[in-house]
Amino acid sequence: MASFKKMHADSIADREAFWSREARRIDWHKTPERVLDYDRPPFARWFAGGTTNLCHNAVDRWLTWNGGALADKPALIYISTETDTERTYTFRELHAEVNRVAAMLADLGVGRGDRVLIYMPMIAEAAFAMLACARLGAIHSVVFGGFASHSLAQRIEDATPKVVVSADAGSRAGKVVPYKGLLDEALNLSGHKPARVLMFNRGLAPMPLAAGRDVDWQSLANRHFGAVLPCVWLESGEPSYILYTSGTTGRPKGVQRDTGGYAVALAASMQHIYCGQPGEVYFSTSDIGWVVGHSYIVYGPLLAGMATVFYEGTPVRPDAGILWQIVERHKVAVMFSAPTAIRVLKKQDPAYLAKHDLSSLKALWLAGEPLDEPTARWISDALGRPVVDNYWQTETGWPILTYPMGVEALPRKFGSPGYPMYGYDVRLLHETTGEEVAVGEKGVVAVVPPLPPGCMSTVWGDDERFVKTYFDSIPGKQVYSTFDWGIRDADGCHFILGRTDDVINVAGHRLGTREIEESISSHAAIAEVAVVGVADQLKGQVPVGFAVVRDPGVIASTPARLALEGEVMKTVDSQLGAIARPARVHFVTMLPKTRSGKVLRRSLQAICEGRDPGDLTTIEDPGALAQVKEAVAAK
Repeated sequence: MASFKKMHADSIADREAFWSREARRIDWHKTPERVLDYDRPPFARWFAGGTTNLCHNAVDRWLTWNGGALADKPALIYISTETDTERTYTFRELHAEVNRVAAMLADLGVGRGDRVLIYMPMIAEAAFAMLACARLGAIHSVVFGGFASHSLAQRIEDATPKVVVSADAGSRAGKVVPYKGLLDEALNLSGHKPARVLMFNRGLAPMPLAAGRDVDWQSLANRHFGAVLPCVWLESGEPSYILYTSGTTGRPKGVQRDTGGYAVALAASMQHIYCGQPGEVYFSTSDIGWVVGHSYIVYGPLLAGMATVFYEGTPVRPDAGILWQIVERHKVAVMFSAPTAIRVLKKQDPAYLAKHDLSSLKALWLAGEPLDEPTARWISDALGRPVVDNYWQTETGWPILTYPMGVEALPRKFGSPGYPMYGYDVRLLHETTGEEVAVGEKGVVAVVPPLPPGCMSTVWGDDERFVKTYFDSIPGKQVYSTFDWGIRDADGCHFILGRTDDVINVAGHRLGTREIEESISSHAAIAEVAVVGVADQLKGQVPVGFAVVRDPGVIASTPARLALEGEVMKTVDSQLGAIARPARVHFVTMLPKTRSGKVLRRSLQAICEGRDPGDLTTIEDPGALAQVKEAVAAK
């Protein structure tokens, strides 16, 4: 382990020298003047004064690399088991498609610094749109296709896009999910109105176009066939994209990413962490609506000269061997998935894992939520390949903790996401004193700034919120808080224990309980509500609600109670999307609170999980907790 220990120590002791070397992994139009500008803590500006372009580094440079060796090799492999569609784009073809979409966006008035909101399913055109924005110097904001109109409207209002790019529909497990109606409703709800809406028609659902606003993708594309636009060279610190993540206030935070630092961080991680090499194939089962889709479906693999598999489908359709069939057919070298997907496969016939040739696969990396030891052991034994956990966040953009397979084959421990990565000065701190905790003691996982390249540069449009949210939560210290509990063992391996705040992790998707509470409270029958995250064997966590009704008579009978629960769930579906739907909503006449009026959320969570509710000396009315126990027991 001496090799990686030295690498990590060097990255902290002399950050500028370390990252100056890593910066050579990408093309710079203008060499940076300063590797690190940390004149205004905690804001770090990496490679200040340098100019570059993400699209150039992801696409253009591979056309001439090594005498054009990759130009006609696969760059993007689009597979949809939802529509039985598959198409491979070479780097040359990807370059042509991205240029055409860039010309289309420019025709609609998009230029440097403009925002483009992308609300699309996992289709190749979504990747073209992201890369086209990067080419133009525009800032894209991708919104997960499963979000409903209310959530979409919030993001439109905050990002104020000039153009929205969408499609008629997505598809999940054979079920069509229409987008156009959700988008139209969101635009009606939003105070900001984009100038144009570019719509791609898959032929899955009706797609009526609004005159004067909506533009048909294919009609515009026909006018720009063969277009070539030069890349816009951006200063390293200029924003590349905004990606919204849930917070405890109920108002999503726009994570703002820079350009140069992000490119360098991802290029470095592709070799040091994921062992990727030009010409190999990378397969991530995530979605572009999440940070994994940005870092390790679109930008990371392409920055490394790898082909990326763009997959629309589930792990079990048409059968539970589809992921491994893709690995075999395309000779995937690096695969990235989520523990939830593996837990789904664990319930299927194990024969599916044995019937495909996985000899091309170097390892399987898993992230998104904590990877439990039984699941890790099961998939490791079944695949006969290394299984590597990694821990990171939307805010960081690339792993904080993992095993750096490209640097050194360190011993892996099931249940642990590993060691702090180069560039991250990770500490476990006491939540009230701010002091470092001892080996084996629980502490808040924190990072001493400056944050390394690739991490968020600020909250979009709100520097104050960036500082207050992430750097002011540990008493007496300006450190970045992950808001996760962790411990480390004597070998330096870290273990993640769960959240310190009111954000829950459902199958790798972060959801703010406050957002769900606000949605439930909007139902006319509800007076008060508390939502907690409850452990779930498949998804990691699920939201569970406890609601006080305005009129107890509406839940006097079991049928009436179940009917109201269904109505409440439909309300959440319509406002936030099915992903935020509570597993259960229990009705009570009062919530358990302290005498100062604070809801005892940890006690609610403990009861749902069958644990001791803890210290109740401050509870205002013990009868409230008795109601909760009765409601949970009644199922």
